[in-house]
Amino acid sequence: MAEHRTMQRAALLDAARSLLSEGGTDALTFPALAERTGLARSSVYEYFRSRAAVVEELCAVDFPVWAAEVEAAMAGSDTPEGKVEAYVRRQLELVGDRRHRAVVAISASELDDGAREKIRAAHGGLIAMIAEALGDLEHRQPRLAAMLLQGVVDAAVRRIELGAAEDPSAIAEAAVSMALRGVLGD
Repeated sequence: MAEHRTMQRAALLDAARSLLSEGGTDALTFPALAERTGLARSSVYEYFRSRAAVVEELCAVDFPVWAAEVEAAMAGSDTPEGKVEAYVRRQLELVGDRRHRAVVAISASELDDGAREKIRAAHGGLIAMIAEALGDLEHRQPRLAAMLLQGVVDAAVRRIELGAAEDPSAIAEAAVSMALRGVLGD
């Protein structure tokens, strides 16, 4: 029975990812979750008390996976500059991934404090990773630079997702160039 509940919970989270990546947080409704999973709407409430609870659990499950992907890419480089480049590139490579699109949709939405706190904690992990590399580059304010660098990445993500005129690879190159030149300056 517990295994069945775990499978249904996983199916609900997967349906939530799809809904978020297709239509943003407005698409994440209990009737839509019920329809996608074949569960009765009342059953969805047995697993999650609210939309915010679904969002919180997705954050708890997906953000660490995403952060681990970025961390692994950074670990593959021996130089601080290489780590900065890997940090930018890996996040932009993940743009098409459903988990990432769901995370972006969640980040852009109106959230309750619990979900916002989970996102802040996950982003804090990403910021700490890149701040260390920036510290190795002897940047005077590595944490501030890390937050600004994440802003560059977030802007590049939005540009790619909007289907901007530029090719995604051109956007990635511009973001990497901006990150490297910017973080090496005063």
